[in-house]
Amino acid sequence: MIIGRFAPSPTGILHLGNLRTALASWLSARSKGGRWIIRMEDVDGPRCRREFGEQQLKDLAAMGMESDSPVIWQSDRGDAYREAIHTLHGLNRLYPCHCTRKDLQKLSSAPHEEDGLRPYPNLCRHRPWEGLEAALRFRLTDGAMDWADLALGPQYDDPSTLTGDPLLFRRDGMFAYHLAVVVDDGFQGVTEIVRGMDLRGVTATQIQLQEALSVPRPAYAHLGLVTAPDGCRLGKRAGALGLEALRQRGIGTDEIIGWLGRSLGCIDHIEPCTINELTQHFQWSKVPIGKVALPESWS
Repeated sequence: MIIGRFAPSPTGILHLGNLRTALASWLSARSKGGRWIIRMEDVDGPRCRREFGEQQLKDLAAMGMESDSPVIWQSDRGDAYREAIHTLHGLNRLYPCHCTRKDLQKLSSAPHEEDGLRPYPNLCRHRPWEGLEAALRFRLTDGAMDWADLALGPQYDDPSTLTGDPLLFRRDGMFAYHLAVVVDDGFQGVTEIVRGMDLRGVTATQIQLQEALSVPRPAYAHLGLVTAPDGCRLGKRAGALGLEALRQRGIGTDEIIGWLGRSLGCIDHIEPCTINELTQHFQWSKVPIGKVALPESWS
């Protein structure tokens, strides 16, 4: 059975880009008779707040999207991540890293244009194991990884040159995104991951981590990002309005769903509808690959 998931970070409201990703994930799972779950990725310390997460859940429910399983919060999953760290240490895939943010900012390598990534040059690979007393990085192996992307078609990346060895455990005692997401996708039995194009560049890195932890590889689909009308990335000043703010402007939830459905190729014209009405029309072959701009009146 297909198990899709939506895993937002509770650092603020869900804007239309987030809601488009959630809807695509929901439609993909439901159109195949699958299950859909929500996970709160709140490992980013002080920026993540429970009240933001609760509001995100309310907004998703208002659109008709509710989790088929109890929502898990990554801040409650420390024991599972710690166990994964010990497994990777046993495989000699971890090493301590003493690089600071300032050190990394001084590196001369330019970010990749597509993903905005600056690959870590593996400066600390020679260091001996120090346990959970230092930041820890995952030792990637050389060579390209390939995957079939539901939205983009066949994909191919060498993570050692694209991202460099990823951080899994931070100096402040927090577990990092790459570890938490892979461990939790395995724990929840996720078989399909739908997310924005900004995360495409870390896919090959996460596939290597899945293989090291014996986590089954899910299917992936990467969506073009939603932008402000002028093409700029959504932000607080550039159209990042949430569901409630749009309602206050007189734009109903069914109208928002209609716009999202049109942006995903489910319907030919923007018209008010429900997500259930979109389900039978959803096909990955119809989903546009590029960026999608918000209407002028919504920004």
